[in-house]
Amino acid sequence: MTGALPRLAAAGVAVIAWAGLGIQFAATFGQNGSAAQTLWILLRFFTVTTNLLVAILFTALVVGRAVSPRMITGVMLAIMLVGIVYMLLLRGLLDLSGGALLADMLLHKVTPVLVPLWWLAFAAKGASQRTDPLLWAIYPALYLPYALARGLSGDGYAYPFINVVKLGWTQVAINCAAIAAGFILAGYAVLWVDRAMARTSVR
Repeated sequence: MTGALPRLAAAGVAVIAWAGLGIQFAATFGQNGSAAQTLWILLRFFTVTTNLLVAILFTALVVGRAVSPRMITGVMLAIMLVGIVYMLLLRGLLDLSGGALLADMLLHKVTPVLVPLWWLAFAAKGASQRTDPLLWAIYPALYLPYALARGLSGDGYAYPFINVVKLGWTQVAINCAAIAAGFILAGYAVLWVDRAMARTSVR
């Protein structure tokens, strides 16, 4: 990544992501008083792990580390999933206030908007390959058995649409298949945009 403006914008994204994670950590820590327990609780959520990826990746961009454009696109797609699932399935389910409310806004609404905007404006285009949407889907696919295992162990289900106890395996499978299909379709749409923007820049 070259130029001061892309790096400055990346710094803004990184700050927002780290701030959201930090505020959420403080809010959760205030409920249990244990740093280790707080970390264990937060790492149950796809929202948290994905915002952590965003924070690390954009920090790397700021300090000048080389990051694959394909990786940036995959992380961008994952944080978009966070925002879309939140807006469609999770918004309003919890009555939040204070730091928890602010963290909810930053992690579910702000970074899912800022990262795609940064990608559109500054990310190198044309590097993505035809199989990339399937590769990008590996991360959420690996998260699912992890989240289910934690739920089945009595640790609590991170999201209501994967709650096997309440919904049953069939409904959970349908929910996850629908989200997976939407993610892969979105990946191919992003691939099309990536290639179209690359062709435009060549002209």
